[in-house]
Parts: sequence; structure tokens; C-alpha cells
Amino acid sequence: MKEYKIEGLSCASCAADMEEKIQKLDHGETAAILYNSSKLKIDEEANLSKVKKILASDGAAIVSDEEQEHGHVHTHAHNNKLKLFLGISTGLFLLTIIFEAFLPNILSVLFYLTAITISGYQTFIKGLKNLFRLKFNIDTLMTIALVGAISIGEWKEATLVAILFGLNEYLEGLGMEKARKSMEKLLKVAPKEATLIHDGKEKVVPIDALQKDDIVLVKSGEKIPSDGIVVDGVSSVNEAAITGESLPVEKEVNAKVFGGSINNEGVLKIRITKAFEDSSLAKILHLVQEAQETKTPTEQFINKFAKYYTPFIMIISLLVMTVPPLLFGAVWGTWFYQGLAVLIVGCPCALILSSPIAIVSGITRNARNGILVKGGVFLEQLGKINTIAFDKTGTLTKGEPHVEKIVEYDNNLLTIAGAVEKKSSHPLAKAIMKKVDEAEVHIKESDEIKTLSGRGIEAMVDGNKYYVGNEISIEHLNFDEKVLKDIEEMKAHGLTLVIVADVEHVLGIFGISDEIRQESKEVMNKLHLSGIKHTVMLTGDHAQTAEIVANEVGVSEYHANLLPEQKVEKIKTLHERGNIAMIGDGINDAPALAVADLGIAMGKGTDSAIETADIVLMQDHLGKLPSAVAISKRVNQIIKLNISLALGLKLIALLLTIPGWLTLWIAILSDMGATILVSLISLTIMIDKK
Repeated sequence: MKEYKIEGLSCASCAADMEEKIQKLDHGETAAILYNSSKLKIDEEANLSKVKKILASDGAAIVSDEEQEHGHVHTHAHNNKLKLFLGISTGLFLLTIIFEAFLPNILSVLFYLTAITISGYQTFIKGLKNLFRLKFNIDTLMTIALVGAISIGEWKEATLVAILFGLNEYLEGLGMEKARKSMEKLLKVAPKEATLIHDGKEKVVPIDALQKDDIVLVKSGEKIPSDGIVVDGVSSVNEAAITGESLPVEKEVNAKVFGGSINNEGVLKIRITKAFEDSSLAKILHLVQEAQETKTPTEQFINKFAKYYTPFIMIISLLVMTVPPLLFGAVWGTWFYQGLAVLIVGCPCALILSSPIAIVSGITRNARNGILVKGGVFLEQLGKINTIAFDKTGTLTKGEPHVEKIVEYDNNLLTIAGAVEKKSSHPLAKAIMKKVDEAEVHIKESDEIKTLSGRGIEAMVDGNKYYVGNEISIEHLNFDEKVLKDIEEMKAHGLTLVIVADVEHVLGIFGISDEIRQESKEVMNKLHLSGIKHTVMLTGDHAQTAEIVANEVGVSEYHANLLPEQKVEKIKTLHERGNIAMIGDGINDAPALAVADLGIAMGKGTDSAIETADIVLMQDHLGKLPSAVAISKRVNQIIKLNISLALGLKLIALLLTIPGWLTLWIAILSDMGATILVSLISLTIMIDKK
């Protein structure tokens, strides 16, 4: 499949029609026109000249690689042409009205017909083709209405309808174009080139040429080309493109950096750890682009509804034209005119547009804040969530544990703990190893290391089996009173326990604490105020520690001593209350993220959690979560409002047929008014109210 950028896509239904035609070509079966992002995906073997011909029939065109290279994407050729034709036809229409009294009737008709042709010829040609194929869409309805109005001599109204429909089409394209532009601006943060240091020489290379372990030079004001580690230099870096955080982050040797972030001052030498295509920024850009095209349940319903709505309106129009004259002796000409007006009311432009602009705006707004929503369906789902479950370590707490207390029953405690934990990357293991290193004890080698999921580690040291983990890992032992007393005392202080034991005795206990994130309590308050009814903490930690953290941050409830599979079961149980989201940052959280209605991962967590999640918070904290919830709820509210406006204005117009007050220009204005309102209201999502 090859991907092309398209310019001139003016309406979703037109894009769907062109897609249908392209799919009938040889090798075109899998073709897709992505209206929201203005792209065409098609088999490389398809006849591109025939594809271009189909696109040109609706004023669209493929943007060449050269134009994309120089930023000439969406040059608005179609919109500019439409604007010119609208200006000419409107001027001609107004002049004819002003001087109509002084012009011969045939000349007035000729001027009106010229204005109709200039502004409505494309609609007429497409509508005529559709009529022959018995395909009834917007163009078909407008063509029937124009022909009908001309046939009864309503030249003035027919001209006004043609002009207003052209204006409506222009405004419809403009609204979507605005949303696309905002998205494209977001996608332009990717750097194009990098300064590679090779054999002591500097060389500017394309970003795609960089490989893992390359050393690059990043000067003040330049973008960091890909994810990497600082090997030389000190500077502050603006990571707003990745995390949405405006404050600069200080970087020194061994600090991790993101591709796409900007070096504020000084010079940094960076060792690339990921090729750009695998970097955090590339993943964000790829997922944001994909997210634009996912259809939400609401969009799918609207599209299905529009298919039945248009034929229904045609039947209503026919009844309006025939029933009053046949049954009540009304004037045929009057009700034929009313029926034509009903046809125009049937244009579903505003209805089809009620969702996509709002969805793209919501995804873009969240991406600006460093919140990656992987699709419109997830954005809509977030707005319906009433319960959020949180992992504790690394989510509500900083995930940087340190050993606060050690109870030692055997002199070999640190030696054995170091031997078992030195190969582990778990945060608790790192805290213990820090203590072991400080004590400068000799660390022996361990083998037959076995990870016990949700429990700890089992390993052999000097031929003896040892366990390092929580209470469940050593439940086979009978604790003496001294050990039980120490365990309870450490739990009472909210410490997480790591117990070291052999097959018979406990060698000692590490009491580990993890600082609660400063923003956690404020986040819970904001979530409860935003309509989230239940906030739940799920943790593998013991109940006393869980209770202390839960009370401190203000979650509604907590569940402790949970293994990964028990977290999954708990999520299923909580699901009975309504829609539930799960937030976590570790490997152990991935199953729970997958089973929840919505999985949300911390961006600096593990790759498995990020890959499994539907939404990713690119910051290393929960601060932007309430904002994501608020934006999603606003998107859902605006879509509902848009649908109500689109259908409401049409209903009012249809009701005007009862007293016979509906005119062609009122009908088209009702549709145009709805289109303008729907577009403008949807674009307000992009406005930051701070």
C-alpha cells in the first residue's frame, strides 16, 4: 500500500463517493480515502492516472513529493477556485436584481442562468450522473431542486440556492481544513536533519540515516534528533513536544533525552539509543495520525443514519408535492415549490460534519498537552468513564523507593540480598542494591534465578535456596513472634516489606518507602469534581501501606495484596459499576490495562504498558489526567449539541411547510447555518481556557 497526500477534499460524503469509484478500479479494492487527515491509501499497482481523474472530478488532487518537500500541502486550489466562482456569481446575481426592472426578461433569465452555471455546474454534473445511477446523495438532491425551481420559473430563488449551496460547501471544507492545519502544525515538530560526529568530524545527515549508538551534536536552539543519552555537556531542554510540559528540564551526562525536544542553551553530545522511527516522538506522530481516522460509534451511527435519512426526505418531499393537491385541491405549483424546499432541507452536510471536526480537535488538543489518545473511539470512551482504577507504585507514588529501615536476624542478610537482587531491574531491587553497595559487602554469585510473579524472586546461592520478596513468597515458613511483631510494626508505618529467607528461617526484613506524588491528591479532587464517581487504588502491597497512601491521596477505595491476575479480576468486578479506566506504568499492569474499558499508561513507564494502553500520558505524573477527562467530556457534549443543532434546524425548516412558509432560500440557509455552527463550535475545543 502506498500513501498520498490529497488537497481539495471538501466534504466527507464526496470523499466516500470517490473512494467507492476508486475501489472499482483494478487493484483498487483496498483503497481508502482518509477524509480527516486528507490522505489516500492505495495499492501500488493501481492505475494512478485513473485515480487522479476520479479525484479531479470533485476538485481534489494528489500532492506531489516536491510540493510536500517544500510545504506546499493543501494549497486550497479547489477552495480558491470555489471562492472566485462564488464571488463572480454573487456579483452577477446582485447586479441582475438591482437592474432587473430595466432589463428585458430574457436577459434577466440569461444572467440568472449564468450565475447558476458558474456556482453550481459541478454540483449539477455530479448530481446528473448520480440520477442516472439512481444514487441519491447531496449533489442529487441539489440537482433535482435546481431543475425543479428552473422548471417553474423560480430563477431568482434557483440562483440563490446555487450560490448558498456553493458557500455552504466552501465553509464545510474550511472548517475541516482548520482542524487539519492544527494537526499538521503538531506533526511538524519532527526534526529533519542531525549533526553526526564521525571520526571526529561533524556531518549533517538526514534524520533517517541515524543509527543506534551514533553520536550527534545538538547546538543551542536545535531539536534533538532522536531518543538518546547525554554523553557530554549540560543544558536545559524543552520537552513540550513530547510531554506537553512548558517548563525546561535540566540535562547532564547520563540523562535521557527525547527526540523532538529542543536544546535551550549550551551544546550537548548525545548517543542515540533508538533510530528515529522507533523513538518516542515517531511513535507519537504515527499514533496521532492513525487516531484521526478511527471511527467512533457516534460517527458510525451518523453515517448509517444519513444513508436512510436522505431517501426518507425524498419520500417526504414527494408527499408534500402530491398530497395537498390530490386530497385537498391545493395549487400544484405552490406545493411543488414546497416539495423542492423540503428536498434541500434533506442535505445531511451539517449532520455528517457534527463529529469529525470535534474528534480531530480533541485529539490535537490532547496531543499538545502531552496526552496521546490512540483513536477517536478512545477519546469518546474517556468521556463516558465513571470509575478510574490506579496502580500505586510509580503511578500515585514516585516509584523511586528507598530503604528506610532494616531489621537484621542474620549477618549474611546483605550478602544474600545482594546476590539475589543484583540482576533484577525492579525498583525495589534497585533500592536494596543501593543499600548493599553503601555497606560495601562482598556480593556472591547466584544461579537458577526464578521470578515468582507478584511475589518476588527465588534463587540458589552457594547451593542453598533463598527467597527475596513479599510475605506471600515465604508463606511456607512459620514466623516466630519477634518476626511477626517487626512485620506488623513496619506495616503500621506504611513501609513496603521485602523479606529475605532461606527454606527454614527469615534472615531479615527491608522496610521500603515510596514518596507519594505531590500532585496525586489534587488530581483526585479534580477527577471527582469532573464527574468521576469512583477512584480505586489497586496494589500488590500490604493493606497497611495501601491504607496510608489511599487516605493521603483521597481515592474512594483501595484493594491491597493483589497479584497481577487478581488485579484483572478486580477490574472485571469494578466494571459492574459502569465504564472503568485503569492507569498504570509497569509490566504487571499490562493485563489490567488490557481488560479495562480504557487502558491509560504513564509515558515514562514500560513499553508493554504503553503498547497495551489506549491513552498514554507522556509526562511522568498524573497532572494532565483531569485535563484529558475534561476535554473528552467536552468533545462528547459538543458532538451531541452539533447533532441537535443539525437536526433541530432542519426540523424547524420542515415544520414551516405546514403553513406553506418554507422557501428554497430558507431551506438552504437552515443547512448552511447548521454547517457554520457545527464547524465553529467544534473548533472551540482547540481553545485553551487557561
